[in-house]
Amino acid sequence: MKNKTVAVRATAAVWTAGVTAVLAGLPLVAGGRLPDRLATHWDLDGGPPDGSMPLWAASLVPALIWLVTAAATAVPLLRAGPAAGARWAMGVLLPTGVVLGGAQTAVVRANLDRADWHEARQPTAWIVAVLVLAVLAAVGGRLLATRRSGGDGEATPGADDDAASGGDGPAPILPKGRRLAWFSRTANPWLHLVAAVTGLVAVAALVALAGGLAAPGALWALFAGFAGASLSCALFSSVQARVSERGLEVSFGPLGWPRRRWSPGDIDAARAEVRRPAQVGGWGYRLSGLGTTVMLRAGECLVVRPRGRRTDFAVSVDDAERGAALLNALAGQRSRP
Repeated sequence: MKNKTVAVRATAAVWTAGVTAVLAGLPLVAGGRLPDRLATHWDLDGGPPDGSMPLWAASLVPALIWLVTAAATAVPLLRAGPAAGARWAMGVLLPTGVVLGGAQTAVVRANLDRADWHEARQPTAWIVAVLVLAVLAAVGGRLLATRRSGGDGEATPGADDDAASGGDGPAPILPKGRRLAWFSRTANPWLHLVAAVTGLVAVAALVALAGGLAAPGALWALFAGFAGASLSCALFSSVQARVSERGLEVSFGPLGWPRRRWSPGDIDAARAEVRRPAQVGGWGYRLSGLGTTVMLRAGECLVVRPRGRRTDFAVSVDDAERGAALLNALAGQRSRP
């Protein structure tokens, strides 16, 4: 829970700083190709611009609006739990940052290489694209926050004390007619932070590309490299493990994908074991002499031996002893006639 709260706050802080840098820095970076005043408002009829700002104001005003919005959002982020904080960050900060950053990019592109701000033409297509992206960001952020908050609890509904005693002794017999489940989740806030930082670099490259500030070839290469790094870190910055009558399911990332599944009959044995990054070769999805380990934090891991395999699969989650006991009980129930 604490790691998740830290990850949400750190990601929100990085996003706030990155959007501020884009809003304030984009007009200044392109200042040599912009007029002294920038056209910032057009009538709906698509005519010439009817409002302008000096370069410094066009840089400062959107950044101040964004910082006020971020400051108002910081209160629930600091006082609420990780689930509510994620909903605020995804539902407010994400679409607002997209709208303001996209609008600033559209304004700079409309004024680029113009001798006077009256020559700028209304960027209608850009405005429509920004609004569509903002709606998609709001819907996607809401779905993502809802999915992340749906598995915050680590409960074993209906589990007896014997069934939760651990995986070292004989697996208990599960009572008939009772549905048992176990869930645990682990997140690495540092990988979240790396994903956010590299994602912002990718967004900055995309903004520069949209604003026409540099050669497309170099910017596309920069965007592809950092976007790939951000996606990889995001996918393997958190892991969820679930044990039920269907067996063990391990899913990765905020969307719960990719995932791996084993039915109770596919598992020979399960146990809890303490592992450290030095033993498995580092952080993330690691292959070593101990088998496959999803290492997001040092300590207790749920370790299973798939049937017919000589190596184990381990995932670093809390309450692994209870999950191993339930898996052994389910496997034993399947093996009895």
